[in-house]
Amino acid sequence: MIGKAWPCESHFRAIGVEGTLDFSLIGILAEISSLLAQNGISLFAISTYDTDYILVRSRDLKQAVLALRQAGHTVSWDEGSE
Repeated sequence: MIGKAWPCESHFRAIGVEGTLDFSLIGILAEISSLLAQNGISLFAISTYDTDYILVRSRDLKQAVLALRQAGHTVSWDEGSE
């Protein structure tokens, strides 16, 4: 017997925060999520010991990158790689 089928949301892209963030740093994810919320972009955050990842819908990736860049963040992304 095969187990239960679980619903799945697909078509997300990940934006990784580069480098290991010291645990004493405060508000990094809050700033990123606030910037994206102000631009109408929802996200799902995943934090690991080494870094953080922000998942946004594929259709919102370009707008998310633009919003982060306009706020002064460096985002390495080649639009042609979509």
